[in-house]
Amino acid sequence: MAQEGNGQKTDVAKPKDYCNWVMPLLRFLAFGATISATLVMALNNQKKTIVVATIGTTPIQATLNAKFQHTPAFVFFVIANGLCSLHNLLMLAFCFIGSKYDYKGLRFYVIGILDMINVALISGGASSAAFMGQLGRDGNSHARWNKICDKFYTFCNHGEGAIIASFIGLLLMIITTAINIIKLKNVKNYGNNCAINIP
Repeated sequence: MAQEGNGQKTDVAKPKDYCNWVMPLLRFLAFGATISATLVMALNNQKKTIVVATIGTTPIQATLNAKFQHTPAFVFFVIANGLCSLHNLLMLAFCFIGSKYDYKGLRFYVIGILDMINVALISGGASSAAFMGQLGRDGNSHARWNKICDKFYTFCNHGEGAIIASFIGLLLMIITTAINIIKLKNVKNYGNNCAINIP
């Protein structure tokens, strides 16, 4: 409720609170997707013994380990999804207590910036991991890089599941960021309307 210059009071529609049921649900789903991607990739490990050479009739075997730590893209993937999971967990907590510590609507700006940073992080992590996954599955005949997924089938399957979960988390984060930007615009318009109606 605001007061006009002629003394009459007029209603100014206050924007809906940031923490309605939609935003916590989206953040919870995004948290579930990114933490799943983080754990699946971080725990992804397969050991296999293969024949590397044959001397006469005697096969020479070697035991190889496939771990996410062996590929920098997968390491970045785990870090990016882990940070995004932590971000969403903190935002869920902030959702219920943030209004008590809000200062002139600054929380909308801070949350929007943090959301965009995490979208960039998870996008880079998921894209780099998807590239390495495609390379491991199909190889590259031009560079003479052999595929490995025919040998480490379980490792590649788990990695694929983690990448899919990460892209789902990315989509949810994009939707969350878009809604937050709309909320920010509504808050700004609400502030302008109050300033105009107050004599």
